[in-house]
Amino acid sequence: MTDGRTIDDILSSLLGEELVRSEPLSRHTTLRVGGPASWYWPADDVDQLSKVLAACWFEGIPYLLIGHGSNLLMSDRGYRGLIIRNKCKQTSIPLSGSDSLVFSECGVSLGSLFSQTARAGYSGLEWAVGIPGTVGGALVSNAGAYRGNIGPLVRSVRVLADGLDQTVGPDWMEFSYRDSKLRRAGVGKTVVLSCVLELKHEGAPGEILLRAKHYQEQRKAKQPFYPSAGSFFKNVLSKDLAESLAGLPAALKEAGVVPAGYIIEAAGLKGLTVGGAQSSEKHANFLINTGSATASDFHILATAIKAQVNLKFGVTLEEEVLYVGDWD
Repeated sequence: MTDGRTIDDILSSLLGEELVRSEPLSRHTTLRVGGPASWYWPADDVDQLSKVLAACWFEGIPYLLIGHGSNLLMSDRGYRGLIIRNKCKQTSIPLSGSDSLVFSECGVSLGSLFSQTARAGYSGLEWAVGIPGTVGGALVSNAGAYRGNIGPLVRSVRVLADGLDQTVGPDWMEFSYRDSKLRRAGVGKTVVLSCVLELKHEGAPGEILLRAKHYQEQRKAKQPFYPSAGSFFKNVLSKDLAESLAGLPAALKEAGVVPAGYIIEAAGLKGLTVGGAQSSEKHANFLINTGSATASDFHILATAIKAQVNLKFGVTLEEEVLYVGDWD
């Protein structure tokens, strides 16, 4: 630091006893891997969070805001900076149905937000049931399932960009398939603090919950029990490839969509194992921790899968999972 203070001095003055040093990141990711963060702080007040993030930005302190860690592969070497666990969970849901705008801070879990809105009679988040992430993570990756995703629901987002706390519209986010401006800008450069979503008021919680239950049952039937990051790779969008694959459902051929799990299995890679990491026998696009995996195991396994798929089908799989930390 230019004034002679160290990063530890600055963070200590900002956070006091709430600051944790050398926190194992394996405790904060669904893959259960990752080395220590230099500093760690659980944030539960969004205005304090904004101030701390702005201070880090202006002081040049590396930081990363995480939710449940469900879409992250943290390096075995850890993260040289401040990891902030977003535990800001305030919501505001209209009770009358006259206004369909729902406010949510970004530390709220998707499952919790669905439950709150569904019981108030609002639909639109049924696809989110069973996704183990937060609203913030969903915005960054434009999360979705079962032909639904969060992007079309967004009306505004409060972000901290270039050290400035501001509210932006959905066009600013540049949502695309499992992607947004925030992913492309680089991990941690801009963070989301809260958002406003527009849902549909149906006034029939039972029907909404029933649809979600159907999705949940499908998830349980298809997805492995072991720790994972959910879908590791994005689906492949290729009309030519879809039409060339025998056994692919007609609807997917028509849409030109090849599920990543399908193409991994077609390449003969289902069950492929590196150390404690495995392409699940239940769902090939779920790379699971069988109990002793390291982050490097997952990285090597993912690299091998991408290479073999490219060799056999001429396409390059793209990760949904974000690589974080020291990978040199």
